[in-house]
Amino acid sequence: MRPFRAAEALFLTLLLALLAACGSRLPEAAFGTRSTGPADGTPIRVGIITSATSPVGGDAFTGPRDGALAYFAALNADGGVAGRRVEPVTCDDGGSGVGNTACVHELLDEKKVFALVATTALDYAGAPLVARAGVPDIGGQPLGPAYDTYPHLYGIYGSLAPRTGGSPGWNGVLYGGTEVYRYFRTEHGAGTAAVVSYNQAASAAYARLIVAGLRAEGYRVVTEQVDFALPNYRAVAADLRAQRADLVFDALDSHGNARLCEAMDDAGVRVTAKVTNVQNWNSAVPQDYARSPVCRNALWVTGSSRNYEDTDHPAVKAFREGVRGTLKGRPLSQWQLEGWAAAMWFTDAARSCAGALTRACVERYLNRPEPYTAGGLLLPVRFERLDEPPKARRTCLSVARWQDGRGWVTQGGGMTATCATVPQLPYRP
Repeated sequence: MRPFRAAEALFLTLLLALLAACGSRLPEAAFGTRSTGPADGTPIRVGIITSATSPVGGDAFTGPRDGALAYFAALNADGGVAGRRVEPVTCDDGGSGVGNTACVHELLDEKKVFALVATTALDYAGAPLVARAGVPDIGGQPLGPAYDTYPHLYGIYGSLAPRTGGSPGWNGVLYGGTEVYRYFRTEHGAGTAAVVSYNQAASAAYARLIVAGLRAEGYRVVTEQVDFALPNYRAVAADLRAQRADLVFDALDSHGNARLCEAMDDAGVRVTAKVTNVQNWNSAVPQDYARSPVCRNALWVTGSSRNYEDTDHPAVKAFREGVRGTLKGRPLSQWQLEGWAAAMWFTDAARSCAGALTRACVERYLNRPEPYTAGGLLLPVRFERLDEPPKARRTCLSVARWQDGRGWVTQGGGMTATCATVPQLPYRP
């Protein structure tokens, strides 16, 4: 379990929700008919729900979908699953709760999909309906607490929570480790960390979570807050220089990150690392940070999947070859790799059923005690359903640094070697 990955995603959702309108939900009566497993000889139909045209705009949430579609295209070209094609059906929920529930209705009730794969929803309002229908949702991005709340939902980073359908986590509390902060302290000698946030509730809440983790690891912490409507990044950069921060973490959106980096370069701020998250782990860095070459080359990213630049690894090489013809000019991203891994996860589970494909068989594979790694693309993923949350846990970390001319360069001995036993801190989603 790596809940701080979920916390990062949850923060992103809450922050971007400022731009999104919330809608009403369809009644549960619309889901009176359960979809069953496909009959022999027919394609295996799976659904992919994505907030593709959300108010956030652009390709903010499409990476997992694109990676999954590329995997299924390669799979079908190679004969499918026991000779059966996998037929992906996509649905754009528009980034709203009502749109998400409509997608769930369309895919489960009308399209009769066997499973969902690589869900990436800004507001996963239909999650309880997916769980009630007993449809496995495999490898979704935890942009909210659903994957730590409901049965039959299996997020890409795993979960140790009971997932009984009541409150998220343990009585409404989730837990996250301090592995990111431990890494920079032990491997790079960092001692002073700055945390930059907006004066907005979701941003401030996530900043407090970062501050708690940093302080638990012994950092001197400097907090900076900017106005959400009229942010003064120059003032923040000036204080970062005065405070001699080693690290900069943030609770900002992508645009705010780029603006902060520009101000840091203008002010002559030099840091060991400007730390970002998996949502910004992509090949668009030279364009997004074109005006801040110094800060750009201080960008570091952490995550729970193998760097898409590690083409010496056979699973990464297969991913890169698989998406080459499908990107159509879009940036390569870590979320595409995780969508590819989600589709592989479903496929491996389906193949384990030896021709007798049922949802129960697929979920036996997902719930097995052996962790899943997607051929080495993911850190080991588990679903354990513990009655009590762990107080400490050994956790590993994928770390990369941006370098012009080389892209994202994996650091240390790789994700399976960058590990530590760290405390698990509580937070409320």
